Amino acid sequence: MTIRQIGIAVVMFSFLVAGLGFAQQPTRLLRPPPPGGLPVIPFMEGWYANDDGSVTVSFGYHNRNEDDIIVPIGEGNRIEPLLLDGMQPEIYYSGRHTGVFGVTVPESMLEDSIWWYLKTGDLEELSVPGGLGSEAYELDRRARPQGSVQPYIWFSDDDDDRGSGPEGILASNTITVSLNESVTIEVQTEDPSVRDPSNPLFAKPLDTRVIWYKHQGPGDVSFSEHHSTPFDTGPTRSTRGMIPVADSRVIVPQGKGPARVNAIFSEPGEYMIRARLDNWASSDSDGLDQCCWSNAYQRVRVID
Repeated sequence: MTIRQIGIAVVMFSFLVAGLGFAQQPTRLLRPPPPGGLPVIPFMEGWYANDDGSVTVSFGYHNRNEDDIIVPIGEGNRIEPLLLDGMQPEIYYSGRHTGVFGVTVPESMLEDSIWWYLKTGDLEELSVPGGLGSEAYELDRRARPQGSVQPYIWFSDDDDDRGSGPEGILASNTITVSLNESVTIEVQTEDPSVRDPSNPLFAKPLDTRVIWYKHQGPGDVSFSEHHSTPFDTGPTRSTRGMIPVADSRVIVPQGKGPARVNAIFSEPGEYMIRARLDNWASSDSDGLDQCCWSNAYQRVRVID
């Protein structure tokens, strides 16, 4: 076969492959993301061994669509065993989001199989196991090289119970508010990281950051500034751009103090708001290695 004949054969094969639809390859890293039509991918980030013998599994997700995706908790969005169900989000924001919630598995259930099932619209159901017992996925809460650890976050009514890490803390109370009425949500924060004061990077205590998200609920949630903690509108550092940063973010000076936000709900129903506290201003702190941030969850009941 001549060189010209080989060239013609290659061209004909290329047209045949395209005609059969084999040209639809998975999106490569250097290509722009498609506008939509893709499933939300659940992720098991890893697991922490707790002092009481239980294990906490950290879960996140990747929504490769440009638009946010809603998947209500239920058959298409569930944790099994169902005893552990209920803390997963119902709204999936575009992009990669790590450690959005944690599931603490008691010691008595460590032999059970833990799965998160997620079905986007009419697409195939995806699932991810809890990964208990695999050392490859074991995480730790030890201080990072320059002292960063998971910060503390809690609610005013829960002074004796502070949360940290992906599992964080769920408020003991449910806030009740009327439709279209503004309500203030508040968390207390403290970064216990111990850093070398002789290091110029830590000559002053570092600020931390709280970002507010809708986590569950039937309608939209609009966040606005509280006069005591205005939104941060400056440049942001968020794990080298891998994890999107929401506009509803506030800075906690020197890593200790309250963070507040106003919220208005578009529909009546049961909601959950997530506040994510991070200390990623430190050079040894980063969400991609599961350090260092903590979640707090507030239930809100919206009535007519």
